Amino acid sequence: MQKPAWAIAKERAGRAAAAATVWLYGLHAVRDALANPARRRLRLVVTRNAADRLAEAIAAAAIVPEIADPRRFPAPLDPVSVHQGAALEVRPLDWGPLAARLGEGRPVVFLDRVTDPHNAGAILRTAEVFGAAAVVAPLHHSAPETGALAKAASGALERQPYLRVTNLALAMEAARAAGYRLLGLDGGAPATLAQGLAAGGGAPAGLVLGAEGAGLRERTRATCDVLVRVPASGPFATLNVSNAAAVALYAATTGRG
Repeated sequence: MQKPAWAIAKERAGRAAAAATVWLYGLHAVRDALANPARRRLRLVVTRNAADRLAEAIAAAAIVPEIADPRRFPAPLDPVSVHQGAALEVRPLDWGPLAARLGEGRPVVFLDRVTDPHNAGAILRTAEVFGAAAVVAPLHHSAPETGALAKAASGALERQPYLRVTNLALAMEAARAAGYRLLGLDGGAPATLAQGLAAGGGAPAGLVLGAEGAGLRERTRATCDVLVRVPASGPFATLNVSNAAAVALYAATTGRG
């Protein structure tokens, strides 16, 4: 019996995902990926200078590097990438299901179509600093795991769970079922961040942030328990999404907003 088209497409997508690789670059990103035992490392390309600077990490990872001429760096990177003479081909990380991250009561960050890898990377870095359980984003229309994201995260990509899910609203509802209170950040919300956190009665916070300009999508907004804003001193003061995430995580972990 012939398989239906949807089943064939799903199998093909699964095979493609299994074969996918990512090129990480920059000394910090490469060093941290070499130190991460969960990383499947395939190919390391370094200049002699970078090899010397990464010597301890290379030895610990037991990987044989390819020494490259800095004038003809062979890794397939964007020409504008600041690779610092180091690039590592890896498989994407698998952090497992969101449910496994919800038992400790630490904040969870939900990103609604934040596609800029620099913003997503900065949020991962901040999430690691404040001990977030996970950063969750939709599988489509979000920043994928790339070298640019890893470099912006400055190593946090290796340690901070970054889960990309097929349905963000369902992931939010799963967090609510686990006891989380979902706070959507919206500049026009009547309640402040501090008020929204205080009304939660000690429930762990699910912080929901939308893309700059577009903000939260309608279903995402409707899934939140409350919409809150970061107070500003002027009527036109706004924060970059990564800065808003930092403020919200600080408030959620210290009780101030």
